[in-house]
Amino acid sequence: MNERTNGTNKSAVKEKPVLLKMENIEKAFPGVKALDKVNLTVKAGTVHALMGENGAGKSTLMKCLFGVYQKDSGSIYLDGKEINFKNSKEALENGVAMVHQELNQALKRNVMDNMWLGRFPTVAKGVPITSEKKMYKATKEIFDKLEVNVDPKTVMSSMSVSQRQMVEIAKAVSYNSKIIVFDEPTSSLTEEEVEHLFKIINMLRSQGCGIIYISHKMAEILRISDEVTIMRDGKWIATRESEGLTTDEIIKLMVGRELTNIYPPKVNKIGDTLLEVENLSSEYARLENVSFKAKKGEIIGIAGLDGSGRTELLENIFGVSTRKSGTIKLNGKQIKNRNPGDSIKNGFALLTEERRATGIFGILNIRENATISSLDKCKSGPFLNSAKLKKNTEWCINSMHVKTPTQETKIRSLSGGNQQKVILGRWLLTDPTVLLLDEPTRGIDVGAKYEIYQLIIELAEKGKTVIMVSSEMPELLGVCDRILVMSGGRLAGEVNADTATQEEIMTLAAKFA
Repeated sequence: MNERTNGTNKSAVKEKPVLLKMENIEKAFPGVKALDKVNLTVKAGTVHALMGENGAGKSTLMKCLFGVYQKDSGSIYLDGKEINFKNSKEALENGVAMVHQELNQALKRNVMDNMWLGRFPTVAKGVPITSEKKMYKATKEIFDKLEVNVDPKTVMSSMSVSQRQMVEIAKAVSYNSKIIVFDEPTSSLTEEEVEHLFKIINMLRSQGCGIIYISHKMAEILRISDEVTIMRDGKWIATRESEGLTTDEIIKLMVGRELTNIYPPKVNKIGDTLLEVENLSSEYARLENVSFKAKKGEIIGIAGLDGSGRTELLENIFGVSTRKSGTIKLNGKQIKNRNPGDSIKNGFALLTEERRATGIFGILNIRENATISSLDKCKSGPFLNSAKLKKNTEWCINSMHVKTPTQETKIRSLSGGNQQKVILGRWLLTDPTVLLLDEPTRGIDVGAKYEIYQLIIELAEKGKTVIMVSSEMPELLGVCDRILVMSGGRLAGEVNADTATQEEIMTLAAKFA
């Protein structure tokens, strides 16, 4: 995974023609200046990485390019011609496509409907009747070209997040775009799928396409990109050629300081058994006879391949999915956890994998999102107390280091990482005994990751039990005390995080796959 895949050299990058130029772009929202004279130059046939902490302005800059936001000032040139797209449809029609970090798909429709939404092929010119045959053929041709093994007639909701991500990537390619923006494209992909994505990106690069690649994963950036632009607090900081650039240099430019340790020291002390899960099976999901014990102050990692049952295990414990059989004991006493309400009362909290679909309430503000699970603590008698609501929200913002102008800011206007921090703060306000975390640092920058790791360890230090799913094995090894490995819906084994290797975990992950 570490070797470079692009095959370009410094002189070749310098000689490439400029495809996109963004000059002195400014954008302000109420109470915050999101972009302050930002510059970006992307050359044809190159991959240009865009990096920065959550809230640095990366996604805002791309939304200004894509027509989602209208810039306040500055200029954008595509192929030397000044452009200012009024909406995403206009951007797509002019050769600019974007694969968004948060998928926004019609989940009850099939794959090909999602691929051609807004541009359905018709049976004949001037006849407003959609041709299913043409749509299927066109989708199949693109999928075959990109080696995407998905039936165009599959309903989106029946597919995994990673499969839906690949459909979104194929849709962007279908526009024959000059510029394609990938916003955290590998956050839901397995290692094998990442390799497949890189193959597609290299194909697009060889065709002269300009790729803008947003990611917090340093190894990916150094491997796939030709140039790297760093942003911080809405400002352009530096643009460097990726050849010869190191992870330490990128981090220093991103956070404005040295970050010597990726993971905080483990100061939690492990106590007596707190949680006992026995023969847990799911009625409708892939989960069979999973048993394990977790102790007070222990951080347990859940590893496994996509579809191995990691998420299903957390959802079953929390009462989100229907349990077929099995028991859960807390402090030796059997509890039901029949639904999320029961689970919260029993001291459980679940941070879900897909924050947009099952985490945030996009139309509500930060205060409403932060306090919604702990409203009983914000009451005076039978009524909600606005002072308590504000105080608890202030704690959430300060403790999680959420970047926001006010508590009244709509949560959907925050960066993905800041949304994640609010949701985590929401659950901490419930003072849980058992905290279930599904990909808690997905799409979060290196500085914010460290803060979340610290919070996890601090919770464990207070005697809480933390169970976290992660697709990043170094993260599991760096933060957890013990790692359970899922495979094919079953528990394939467990390892000590201090002594285990990634190879050992992968061997167990493939056991029943």
